Amino acid sequence: MDDARPAPRGFPWISVCGRELAGWYVLDLDATIVTCSSRKEGAAGTFKGSYGHHPLGAWVANTRECAAMLLRCGNAAANDVADHKSVLAAALRQLPLPIWSKLLIRIDGAAFSHALLEHLQALTTSRRRVRWVTGWAINTADERAIALLPEQVWPCALRQDGQVHEIKGPDGEWLSYQVAELTGVRDLTGWPEGMRLIVRRVKPSRRDAKKLTAFEKRTGWRYQIIATNIPAHHGLSGVPASGQMWFVDALYRDHAEVEDRVKAIKRVGLALLPSKSWQLNAAWILAAALAADLDAWMRLLLLHDEPELAGAEPETIRMKLYHLPARLTAHARRRTLHLDRTWPWAAAFATAWQRTTELPAAP
Repeated sequence: MDDARPAPRGFPWISVCGRELAGWYVLDLDATIVTCSSRKEGAAGTFKGSYGHHPLGAWVANTRECAAMLLRCGNAAANDVADHKSVLAAALRQLPLPIWSKLLIRIDGAAFSHALLEHLQALTTSRRRVRWVTGWAINTADERAIALLPEQVWPCALRQDGQVHEIKGPDGEWLSYQVAELTGVRDLTGWPEGMRLIVRRVKPSRRDAKKLTAFEKRTGWRYQIIATNIPAHHGLSGVPASGQMWFVDALYRDHAEVEDRVKAIKRVGLALLPSKSWQLNAAWILAAALAADLDAWMRLLLLHDEPELAGAEPETIRMKLYHLPARLTAHARRRTLHLDRTWPWAAAFATAWQRTTELPAAP
């Protein structure tokens, strides 16, 4: 335990393409399906053909904690503006944002609506700068704009490590993702001022063949568009080249990590709504969010130098740290926890326990 490294100081900032987003708080919104029987209040058919509930949550990408979770009926729309506003407001109340804060909000295609994008734009105040990047539902007007782009404006997209994003094609050849700026070609009248559109394309796989539009079949590419208010020249304050289209594309794809947060919160309770009552299930969701936050902060503060445990699934953490073989004894008004020396993670548990006792008290 004496050789353990100290916990990292300061608030953790995320990194994209090797660039640290110092000073930026990142909030990810995503919805998920919780299947259940018809006996539970609010359960209904979902857009995926299953039956249950459709909660919507917000996660702080910096710490991986769940900032807000809203229980919704199974037939709740994925792009419900009122629900997104409610979750955003609840998440912002949980975030201890300092004065002159910088906030980045990421949402998938569920944010494709005038009302929600205008709401995101209006979150910027004199003391808070808000940037956002969201998905965009492609329509015929977008396809006409894409068709006008010359071939030379399609550079390669990058992975999160800064390398060229390539995949192996059906014939074994390597195919690269490509990105292009669509802002100056697509008419954006009526959308938020300063909004940009960035289009991404890749050669479709056999799995995508049935979902291609007539335009995609004709061009031989599969397309995806994202919308953002990150300016091209200035980008994110303090992050070099963050306004470039390849960086914004990688920044949006990093949003996919929220799927791991969704999976984690389901495994600590969200996937098993226990009651027929809506109120009790709403309280259960709050308890699941608290459990997910405790799990996230334990990894951040106590297991930061244990890569195997810091990135482990909740079941693995439960088996290795929570259900360890031990014996609690009492003598001379003192209680002693005796750990099995042969348990492979006994030292990790002891280190985590010591760090817990050394944490400063909450103000």
